[in-house]
Amino acid sequence: MFGIIAAVTPGPNNVMLTTTGLNFGVRRGLPHLAGICIGFPVMLALIGLGFGSLFHLYPILHDIIKIIGIAYLLYLAWRIATTMTGPEAVSQSKPIGFWQAAAFQWVNVKAWIMGSSALAAYTTLGDNFFLQVTIICVSFVFITLPFAGVWLVFGAGLQRFLRDPKHLRLFNIVMALLLVASILPVVWEMLV
Repeated sequence: MFGIIAAVTPGPNNVMLTTTGLNFGVRRGLPHLAGICIGFPVMLALIGLGFGSLFHLYPILHDIIKIIGIAYLLYLAWRIATTMTGPEAVSQSKPIGFWQAAAFQWVNVKAWIMGSSALAAYTTLGDNFFLQVTIICVSFVFITLPFAGVWLVFGAGLQRFLRDPKHLRLFNIVMALLLVASILPVVWEMLV
């Protein structure tokens, strides 16, 4: 249940998947979805295998990742907001790819919160800790595919309602603003 809630609730990944589905369709958005489905569990596995303790030893690394994450999210929001509209423009544009989506997990605040929460709640220290981390990671691969995939399909379904380039442009701007809004709590936390 935790994995389903983490994968299906709104957040930066799902905002971007919806926008990708709308602007490029499901087929061209599959690498983006696959990058999330693989990138998040890989990040989770590495945290479980020791990266988390590295961040406890050197908290500045976590702050650096937050700053990079904020900058990258702002870049992605700009990219979404300025996506060219119209059939010709979309055929020339490129959706977010596998490697970009996989790397994005490292700067995605929601991914860090969900990943850390999953590891804290569903593992116990002991002989089978690595097995537990592996089970959680594999579970997230299979959970994320359909539940985050819903957002990609939803975005593609919006294509028939947002045929007018002006409406599509407005939608992209709104989605970009939602992406920016998703980082406001992180910025606030860093400033306070």
